[in-house]
Amino acid sequence: MKNIHHKVFKSNPELLPEIEHYVLKIITDSFNLNEEKINRIELSVAEAAANCILHGNKNDINKNVDVTVSIAKSKINITFKDEGNGFDIKSVPDPTIPENILKGSGRGIHIMKTLVDDIKYKFSNNGTEVTLIFSV
Repeated sequence: MKNIHHKVFKSNPELLPEIEHYVLKIITDSFNLNEEKINRIELSVAEAAANCILHGNKNDINKNVDVTVSIAKSKINITFKDEGNGFDIKSVPDPTIPENILKGSGRGIHIMKTLVDDIKYKFSNNGTEVTLIFSV
C-alpha cells in the first residue's frame, strides 16, 4: 500500500513555512512518530525546500517547487524538484573542515545527510530532484 501526495508551490521563500506544514501534516496524519523523528524530518524538509527556492530556482517566483510525499508501510519518501540548472554534488564544500566552518552557507546538504536514512539526487536539464528517505 502506497499513499502519494503531490503539490506545487511557487518558488517564494515566504512559502517555506507552508511547505513544511504541508509535508508534516501528511506524515503526522499517517504515522505516530516520536518527537526526535518529527524534528529530523522537519529540519530536512526545511533545508531541501530552501535549497530548491534559493539555490535551484534563484528566488524566481515564476518557477515552481514540486513536492511529493510518498507514504509506504515503513518508509517515507519526500521529493522536492526545482526548475534550476542543477549542480555538481561533488563540488559542494565540506562544511566540517576548518576553512569552511565559519562560512554563512553550505551546510544544508550536510545537515540533510546526517538527519535522513537515505538521500537521492537526480539531475536533469529541467531541474534538480532530491528525495529524502526515512524509515519508520
